[in-house]
Amino acid sequence: MPALPTYVLITPARNEAQFIELTLKSMLGQTCRPLKWIVVSDGSTDGTDEIVRKYAADNCWIELLRMPERAERHFAGKVHAFNAGYAKAKDLNPEVIGNLDADVSFEPDHFEYLMTNFAQNPELGVGGSPFREGSQQYDYRFSNVENVWGGCQLFRRECFEAIGGYTPVKGGGIDHIAVVSARMKGWKTRTFTGRLCIHHRVMNTAQHGVLKAKFKLGAKDYSFGNHPAWELFRTLYQMRNPPFVLGGLALGAGYFWSMVKRAEVSVCRDLVSFTRHEQLQRLSRLIAKSQKNAPSKPRFVC
Repeated sequence: MPALPTYVLITPARNEAQFIELTLKSMLGQTCRPLKWIVVSDGSTDGTDEIVRKYAADNCWIELLRMPERAERHFAGKVHAFNAGYAKAKDLNPEVIGNLDADVSFEPDHFEYLMTNFAQNPELGVGGSPFREGSQQYDYRFSNVENVWGGCQLFRRECFEAIGGYTPVKGGGIDHIAVVSARMKGWKTRTFTGRLCIHHRVMNTAQHGVLKAKFKLGAKDYSFGNHPAWELFRTLYQMRNPPFVLGGLALGAGYFWSMVKRAEVSVCRDLVSFTRHEQLQRLSRLIAKSQKNAPSKPRFVC
């Protein structure tokens, strides 16, 4: 069994006082702790800093880094906060760098499990675990395990530096762009389903909120360069999930409306080409699998 790699964690946090103590307690219970865990307070005003300071006072491997307040809230700001944390931690020469959300909790051996997978898979560039929010969780029998959720996303250091780190895109999707970029560079990416993060932030479940979120997700899919054929399949598939039919239609409407108005694509052409090639390959495999599992036509003997 190879030795477990060393790792550091960085947590951009903006007004996370409601849940960050759950994350802190989960980290204190880990059987494999990081060299350093830097919580970057991105202009928090709700007591987040005081909670982190309380734990950091007794645990030298936890550090609070305070960023200046900013009026505008967007995902590019999260990247800047992450980069500020990484700048303080990279001199420790960690083998793995992790982004951890401030509103999650997990089992005591969560990071030992993930580090074991990095140790056993030298080609693994990005790894992580799935999440559950309330009763909702992806079923990875049908979801792509190559996608890695951004709330607990770990990079082999060489991979992180090869992709140039997170791309500061205001509209979001920084975790998705990083994972696809890693595969484009030849690294393996994987969600390991043996452990789980509990995501505590309550999402807006009102009907209009869900449909608006689906529309925005479709628009984001367009900005990532998703292939139209893949998005059509995704639209039809999402119709099977709540809110039935309408959710899928809202997703498709967001994508194809963005196409009609020629919205900006937030990634480079090479990444778009790679993404579309992957999607068409996966779509071909899904079609072939469905045909293989389809009941055969009855044979008649005259």
